[in-house]
Amino acid sequence: MQIAPKGEQARSNAALPKARTLIEALPWLERFHGKTVVIKFGGNAMVDEDLKAAFAQDVVFLRFAGLHPVVVHGGGPQISAQLDRLGLESSFTAGLRVTTPETMDVVRMVLAGQVQRELVGLLNTHGPFAVGMTGEDAHTMTAAKRYAVVDGEQVDIGLVGDIVNIEAGAVKALIADGRIPVISSIARGTDGHVYNINADTAAAAMAVALGAEMLVVLTDVEGLYKDWPNSDDVISQLSASELEEMLPTLASGMLPKMEGCLRAVRSGVGTARVLDGRVQHSLLLEIFTDEGIGTMVVPDDDSTVLGGLA
Repeated sequence: MQIAPKGEQARSNAALPKARTLIEALPWLERFHGKTVVIKFGGNAMVDEDLKAAFAQDVVFLRFAGLHPVVVHGGGPQISAQLDRLGLESSFTAGLRVTTPETMDVVRMVLAGQVQRELVGLLNTHGPFAVGMTGEDAHTMTAAKRYAVVDGEQVDIGLVGDIVNIEAGAVKALIADGRIPVISSIARGTDGHVYNINADTAAAAMAVALGAEMLVVLTDVEGLYKDWPNSDDVISQLSASELEEMLPTLASGMLPKMEGCLRAVRSGVGTARVLDGRVQHSLLLEIFTDEGIGTMVVPDDDSTVLGGLA
């Protein structure tokens, strides 16, 4: 019998943890192969260069692993910065950006001409995968005017909209062609106006329209806290009904994210997850490891799901 030299044995043993990591991912690879995952890209991950590069790697990894990733993005920080540079006022009412026609021009320019193009470029450093589009393209998203509610009264906040319909044919065609759609959260209304859409809302609606297995929302917190600000304990998993009970207590920044998660799982999406986008490769850690790292929302009839597997 031939015995490997000690040096070769040591190198082999040192590589074993890598093999264990790959094997740990096997059940999740089997479970999610061929499934669609809609990812809302936002928060710190959008402005930090290392996090942006890591996010692009994660999305391309999903594609090579046999999943169908779809990215929906906003661009709040970039929009505010451009408005400042142009000397235009940037204000919010009930957590929604007041969007004048001049502001809407900036929103379209920043989302479709800056944020989207940069993300498409990062993804395409790994191959000819990403294709950018907006909700306007091919009538993918149709919007209706949205009003803010302040002290029970409706307030006109300009060209801010809610999605009333999604025609997902163009997105499905890109997926079938092996592409990664990157969608800016802008939509045209039946009245001819173009509306600024909350990206969390857009991502949830897209996940429903595509019959996605999973909605993933990247944000700047670890997940949904049990009792914020009194505690920083993160809820690892909760049912749709449990989340619905919590909604009135949530901070304004977290509310549209969790409303989107609730709407998604109540409309047929397998699970919805809120992840800390400040953690490099959080997407892979959540999907392909036993522990997971964020908060997972599951349908009421599936509330015994554990770990990252739904």
